[in-house]
Amino acid sequence: MKPNALKSPFSFAERRPLLSDGVFYVPEYYQDYAQFPFPAWDSCELFGNEHPVSLEFCSGNGDWIIEKAKSHPERNWVAIEIRFDRVRKIYAKRQILGLKNLLIVCGEGKTFSQWYLKDQLVSESYINFPDPWPKKRHAKHRLLSPSFVAELERILKEGGKAHFVSDDLRYMEESVALFENSFLFTPRFPHPYYSTDSFCYGVCSWFETLWREKGREIRYAFFDRKGGACP
Repeated sequence: MKPNALKSPFSFAERRPLLSDGVFYVPEYYQDYAQFPFPAWDSCELFGNEHPVSLEFCSGNGDWIIEKAKSHPERNWVAIEIRFDRVRKIYAKRQILGLKNLLIVCGEGKTFSQWYLKDQLVSESYINFPDPWPKKRHAKHRLLSPSFVAELERILKEGGKAHFVSDDLRYMEESVALFENSFLFTPRFPHPYYSTDSFCYGVCSWFETLWREKGREIRYAFFDRKGGACP
């Protein structure tokens, strides 16, 4: 199956939240997200079981999460990617392998989370190589922010795990500081709270392979969500 087998389901003027063929479309510049009746996670429209939910923000071409879904059928996986051309590639790989435990979200991660993820639903969250937006005037576009960490506090279960991987040292340090400021996250590594050892992560993503080939150092930060309600 080729990526272009997946067609855009609507024009910009007709955009709306839509679940179709295992892809959930969350359009940008839309106002009525709450009007969409998102199905229960154990319904046949999604996974049809109550397995733990693991999600990846910034899934890119999907190499990492495809391998995870294939290797761990006992978990339900959610790939979140804003670019439709990349969603097509994830979709094609999923269909070729016949994976039933992978939902693809075409949309912005924080928007999807805020509107469609219940409190303490997720067991594991992964953020793999989000755009660091290094220029100061572009920092507002970063995925990692105080409000996003607060969102992770809300959606992760007690004992849930948050993982962040980046080749950008400054972005890693600033993001680690965001988790440090949280009352509900505990770092798994000692100071500076990240590791450069790849053994701790397993499968390489497309971006990890690319940046390693270019000689960049990859850093991994893992945090555990403690018990208690969000502040």
